[in-house]
Amino acid sequence: MNASRPVNLWTSSEHVRDYLGRADQISHRTEGEAALLEFIPAGAQRILDLGTGDGRLLALVRGEHPGTEAVAVDFSPTMLEAVQKRFAGDPAVTIVEHNMDSPLPDLGKFNAVISSFAIHHLVHERKRALYAEVFGMLRPEGVFCNLEHVSSPTQKLHGDFLSRIGFTVETEDPSNKLLDVGTQLGWLREIGFIDVDCHWKWRELALLAGRR
Repeated sequence: MNASRPVNLWTSSEHVRDYLGRADQISHRTEGEAALLEFIPAGAQRILDLGTGDGRLLALVRGEHPGTEAVAVDFSPTMLEAVQKRFAGDPAVTIVEHNMDSPLPDLGKFNAVISSFAIHHLVHERKRALYAEVFGMLRPEGVFCNLEHVSSPTQKLHGDFLSRIGFTVETEDPSNKLLDVGTQLGWLREIGFIDVDCHWKWRELALLAGRR
């Protein structure tokens, strides 16, 4: 891959529709989502969902915390159409079109920032910068929960994971820019997050979280 021109297929409606068609069948996904729900503060008032997709994760969180206001961020026209349909008529959910390759706009402060299988599409330098932006948007005691696709320590383990989810090294998404858990947890600690840990993991799927 040419580092100066990273691949991102998520502008393609066909690519997005293919993902949405199999999203509910991703192995162990519901386990990771259930683990994430445990870390949302009981008194949360505002939630930010980065790379919301069709709003699946945000809907789960708001199902547990129905009184919250939420901001959902995505840049794919197809995803934006889907999330608008999901939350149609819900004035507590604001949908923002934004590509996370660029710095986040001023969206205010939040009790929780969540993300699901989105940040791994960013180049590594942008991942770290985004984590710092998230830290600045959290209220005291606010949490960042990133249910993420991370790298395996060996190529064999990577191939095994892909096989488990119905792909091969040749057919995996070229938009992926995978990074190991340890590096990302280290970044969160350096930025100032506390209680940082990987709270759940199945092969290349992991829940990374920290608190302000």
